[in-house]
This record gives sequence, structure tokens and C-alpha cells, in this order.
Amino acid sequence: MKKINDLESYWMPFTANRDFKKDPRIVCSAEGMYYKSQEGNDILDATAGLWCVNAGHNRKKINEAITKQLSVLDYAPCFQFGHPKAFELANRISEIFPEGYESCLFYKLWFRSC
Repeated sequence: MKKINDLESYWMPFTANRDFKKDPRIVCSAEGMYYKSQEGNDILDATAGLWCVNAGHNRKKINEAITKQLSVLDYAPCFQFGHPKAFELANRISEIFPEGYESCLFYKLWFRSC
């Protein structure tokens, strides 16, 4: 049986896996613009979690909004269904679009859930 934290079971995309597993760089938490390593060192998140957390990690106002929405509906498909918040956001965004751009398309990518 493998150890719980055996690094061999997880193949990391866009990573030199053999090199990584020889000298792993593990982050355990994050706050603001920084990750925290296993050793307790701050590491600047210069790529904003590959563009997923541009507002920073663990922001209280964002966490509260996410928690509030999760208690109502955690996910709504965009095929043949809609959610009022998606339309509200699309309307807010379209108000700042230049003339001739009135619609938004929201999508998700497979690697956002890795």
C-alpha cells in the first residue's frame, strides 16, 4: 500500500514531474499575494494562481460572498439552464464594453479544477 503523501500517484500537468518529485516545492496555504511553503516560508504568487486569484488568496470579503452563494446554489449548468447571478454579471460587464460588444460568454477550462 502506498503512503498517503506518495508523490508518484499524481501527475502534474506542465511540470517536469521527475525533477519535481526529486525536490518537491509544496505549498500548504496562502494569504494575499503569498503562498506559504511546508517550511513556513512566504512565496510570492507572481502568476496569481495562473490567473485564478487575481484579487489575492483568502480575502475575507470574497470568502464571505462565496460561502453565501454556496449556501444557495453551488453550480448551475449553462446549457439549457440559467442562474440570475450569471445574467447580472453579464449585464454589469456589458455596461463597460465598447460599442458593438453587448454579450458575454462565460466558460470554464478543465485545468481550473485540477
